[in-house]
Amino acid sequence: MNQTPEDIKKEIKRLAVRYYEMTLPSKRRTEYIPVSGKSLGSEELCAMIDASLDMWLTAGHFNTEFEKKFAEKLGVRYALSTNSGSSANLLAMTALTSPKLGERHLKKGDEVIAVAAGFPTTVNPIIQNGLIPVFVDIDLTTYNIDINRIEEAITPKTKAIFIAHTLGNMYDMDAMMALCGRYNLWMIEDSCDALGARWKDRFAGSIGHIGTFSFYPAHHMTMGEGGAVITNDSKLHRILMSIRDWGRDCWCQPGTDNTCKCRFNLQLGKLPMGYDHKYTYSHIGYNLKITDWQAAIGVEQLKKLDGFLEKRRQNAATLLAELADLTHALILPTPSEYCTPSWFGFLISVRPEASFSKQELVEYLESHGVGTRQLFAGNLLRQPMLTETDVELRIGSGALINSRNLSEEHYKLLPVTEFIMKHTFWVGTAQNIDENDEKEISRIIHEFVKSRFI
Repeated sequence: MNQTPEDIKKEIKRLAVRYYEMTLPSKRRTEYIPVSGKSLGSEELCAMIDASLDMWLTAGHFNTEFEKKFAEKLGVRYALSTNSGSSANLLAMTALTSPKLGERHLKKGDEVIAVAAGFPTTVNPIIQNGLIPVFVDIDLTTYNIDINRIEEAITPKTKAIFIAHTLGNMYDMDAMMALCGRYNLWMIEDSCDALGARWKDRFAGSIGHIGTFSFYPAHHMTMGEGGAVITNDSKLHRILMSIRDWGRDCWCQPGTDNTCKCRFNLQLGKLPMGYDHKYTYSHIGYNLKITDWQAAIGVEQLKKLDGFLEKRRQNAATLLAELADLTHALILPTPSEYCTPSWFGFLISVRPEASFSKQELVEYLESHGVGTRQLFAGNLLRQPMLTETDVELRIGSGALINSRNLSEEHYKLLPVTEFIMKHTFWVGTAQNIDENDEKEISRIIHEFVKSRFI
């Protein structure tokens, strides 16, 4: 009867931790080695309880804390949370179409350099904003864009580059930023699969104009659903915030008013003088915010991120060592020079001259309890999202073409992309996988390869 609210909160969390310890910790797997997976502890559960007892529901003080600490972690001025990595990509691309950027804002029909070997939500925002994706082939050693092929694809209409760091391995950021400087291009680093990767001493996402991240359960850290954008540019930060928050001109945090100190003293657009700034909209925006529950999880996961990254690097190192004797049949991933990868997964390509196919190896692994994944869409240009819709695009230095009219001759213009679609897959390196799992993956691969050379 004499308990304070704080006493009750502590008791709730004590019981929740007890429940967690009795029911939720993952048990040692014996039947299936996954390609990815979250690592959550009682700390995240207690953080969610704190957020629930606050009854704030939308983004609040946990979100403010997360955005601040995420920016500090990556060494940038600004971070904004979003409800997914896909939303982060949409937000980043849409921000570059803002009239507030003056002559540098992207207009319908402008071109954006992209790759077809990846996840669709890096390309979708280009199309959704009425821009033209220009597809450049990738490099087989790093599985990233072939830097040497970009310049030939640039035209006077090219305004930006928007590509992902593939599975935690970064493309050459020195060459990329030099190229952007030479042609006055915007650079969006899709770092959804590369949180914590470093180019020299800078983190993925922090070198270009905007970086994007995903906190889906398969990623390096999780909020369940969630993402973020980062930037060092104060103007871009304001634009990103506006588009994320309904397109409003006001930048007040939820529950606050008149941060600008001129709420009723502005005249914008063709509105009457003094119209409430809180309900003035400068962009056609969205509501892409997260809840404080998600942010509370993110705060705790961020504390564990370095450990997660180290585990992933150890797992990848184990696979590289264990599979080194199979390079006559398999192509193993190569880190980019000056890159410390964060290893979202471990890519393996079956050489064309091998006595077996990727499909046969993948089916063998899956039937023996090893999870596998393709390099996402393989070749986006072959996906029904493009072959069954009308999208204007270019491939390299080629002419504009409608996506419905793509042919085998067009696909041949991206030979490495075609190669990875047919020959490449990946296995897991996540923090819920250990050295014994990686050695078991290697054992099963060796077993399969040996059986094909008898």
